[in-house]
Amino acid sequence: MDELTQDNLQGWMTEPTSLSAGAEEKKESVPTQLVKHTNEVGVASEELVSANAAAGQKEQNTSEIRQDYVYRSSGRPEKRDMIKSPVTDQDAPRNCELYVPVASNRSAVESSEESEEDMYRDEEEIEREKILLCETNSSEYKLSVSPEMDIMEYCRKEWRGNTPVAKRMRKGYEAVAQKFASIRRIRGDNYCAFRATLFQALSQASQLPRWLQSEDFTMLPENLLSKYDWIKQWQLKQKPGKKMGEISDEIKEYLILLRKKWKNISEIKDPLEKQEACDKLFKNEEEEYSLYEALKFLMLNTAIELYNADKSGRRVPVFSWLLFARDTSSNPCQLMHNHLNHIGHSGGLEQVEMFLLAYALQYTIQVYRLYKYSTDEFITLYPNDPEEDWPVVTLITEDDRHYNIPVRMCQETML
Repeated sequence: MDELTQDNLQGWMTEPTSLSAGAEEKKESVPTQLVKHTNEVGVASEELVSANAAAGQKEQNTSEIRQDYVYRSSGRPEKRDMIKSPVTDQDAPRNCELYVPVASNRSAVESSEESEEDMYRDEEEIEREKILLCETNSSEYKLSVSPEMDIMEYCRKEWRGNTPVAKRMRKGYEAVAQKFASIRRIRGDNYCAFRATLFQALSQASQLPRWLQSEDFTMLPENLLSKYDWIKQWQLKQKPGKKMGEISDEIKEYLILLRKKWKNISEIKDPLEKQEACDKLFKNEEEEYSLYEALKFLMLNTAIELYNADKSGRRVPVFSWLLFARDTSSNPCQLMHNHLNHIGHSGGLEQVEMFLLAYALQYTIQVYRLYKYSTDEFITLYPNDPEEDWPVVTLITEDDRHYNIPVRMCQETML
């Protein structure tokens, strides 16, 4: 892997546009989240700037109002009003600007939900979903991790056209097929990066990571809250109105659950039993989303450690500079308010946050970026200079937004 530089990371952080020409080639496009921003700088990390430039941008009017059109996993646009307002905290070096969702009249969007389905989703997909809804009469039909499928069969189904984009995707899948025989699709609900990474990590876990064995691990919420008052604004999935002081015990329970599940699965020796245990876990929606909230909190803890290390003059990885150079995350407080609190709600992980996830888990995340086939960035490592003893998990992405997982490593590759 080439040495990480500001220039090539800037290329990574920008939202890919290479798929637009061939989007209509896909029979069933993988759900993605696309965010269009107006009158605002840097929210989606469309452009990385230096720390000095980022600091200058924060002089903008804090009463600025923007409107977002957020394409959620269903593929339909949702109009959102956001107010940019300051949160001042004695623990933060600067004012913490955040974007707070405010109530807006969304009845038009909600009332036209049925009619917009035909506009944004394939007719066959809509009918298939309705059949599944009738059969289950619940949300259980939404598989978090789909069953295995031959990787080239999946490719032929998804990319049938002859445009340059479709040809590049097929070449990319052919390259992946040299190493892996199958693919498992990951549910796209703004947690796909968490879901794919954690599923792969647990599937191959043979022991409990050192950081999970720490006696202070479950005390993180209490310890951080005692130092940083702004963490009271932490938001959990489906509980956006609660304060951190009220839900710190819940965060602790999520961390305990993460350690328990990781320990139990890592102790299973039989590969088939281990896989069955992972499949069962990712069919339990309540436990699954609890684990994702634990990962988000671990990311916040890692970000605070990196930020403090840099301020004290210690060496930090390059991505840490870029993480805090963004206009919307110049410090951990802003990172929490403008990014981590929105993961799973209105957005997923951005490229620089994939580095943060890798550091939080102390795993190397290897990603086949299919739209980058035939370039040096086709296989990307997060981080690009990992520790030698970090385990490796492998993901696949077509657009740096949605992630699937390759499985069943080919025998010759294993040898």
